[in-house]
Amino acid sequence: MSDDTIRIGIVGAGANTRLRHIPGFRAMPGVEIVSVANRSRESGQRSAQEFGIPAVYDNWRDLVAADDTNAIFIGTWPNLHCPVTLAALAAGKHVLTEARMAMNAAEAHQMLAAARANPGLVTQIVPSPFTFKVDRLLQELIGDGYLGELISVDLRSTLSAFVETAGNLSWRHDRAISGHNILTMGIWYEAMMRWVGPATKVSAMTRVVAKRRKDSAGTLRAVTVPDHADVLAELAMGGQAHLTFSAVTGLAASGDAWLFGTEGTLHWNQATQTLEGGRRGDTALVAIPIPAEKQGVWRVEEEFILAIRGEEKVTHTTFEDGVHYMEFTEAVTRSAQSGKAVSLPL
Repeated sequence: MSDDTIRIGIVGAGANTRLRHIPGFRAMPGVEIVSVANRSRESGQRSAQEFGIPAVYDNWRDLVAADDTNAIFIGTWPNLHCPVTLAALAAGKHVLTEARMAMNAAEAHQMLAAARANPGLVTQIVPSPFTFKVDRLLQELIGDGYLGELISVDLRSTLSAFVETAGNLSWRHDRAISGHNILTMGIWYEAMMRWVGPATKVSAMTRVVAKRRKDSAGTLRAVTVPDHADVLAELAMGGQAHLTFSAVTGLAASGDAWLFGTEGTLHWNQATQTLEGGRRGDTALVAIPIPAEKQGVWRVEEEFILAIRGEEKVTHTTFEDGVHYMEFTEAVTRSAQSGKAVSLPL
């Protein structure tokens, strides 16, 4: 490949890949999606036909090894993120992998080490998009002292649903596929790190409420990933955090974050995408407008391509940040299983 075209191979063309990533790549000039490999050749052929992708491979190893690509997008479940990343980097190819970064902290560190050993290759994780709209403004408000000294971050991410014992088993319920990832924990922790930095200690309790679900063959199987988690954390910048993640809290609010400080309070409502705040002397929270020029937008594929071309650096999300959130999610599991607090970094 002697020209400057970026030729991408897709490993795992699932729903999110088809909805966001393939259209995002196709919108970029000088970018071609040239190959795809799914769990079955038949599935890969359907994706290739849908999007006009020229080559279909029987497995991801053949796709990564082929000389028709110089960049790989990984849209699989978490259990393949590490092996595909390592193989792609060894083959001299840039990597964009879907979140969650890996199964566990050890895999995340392997991926980071491989990335650092190949500094000429771009590595990126699909970022947490929940708070793009407000991230920059929150960073500025906190940096300018709106909160004073941080006391606490209270974050709740829930599905407004009562427990469903007859639901189907998915990869999200199976630790052998999802690893230590629990619900939206890594996604929200990544967002929280943008505002207040990482945690230094974690204490957690988790629970599996819906203990069995039917797999694709109709067989009842044990659920091995918690569907409810409560986490307490100490933060490096001071203060603490209380985070709740649940798929079994009927009629609960869908998700929000409160930041409490000695001089002010900020509240981000995820459902309405609105920010409120109040400071010492105020009697109630008031709406804080989010200027259009401060609102982040989805540009994941653009950032990846421009980084490959040397026009910008990856910010959302780096492998370094991915290691932080994988260490946090593993610390939650270790604490819940041992009944003890776990210090970070691991």
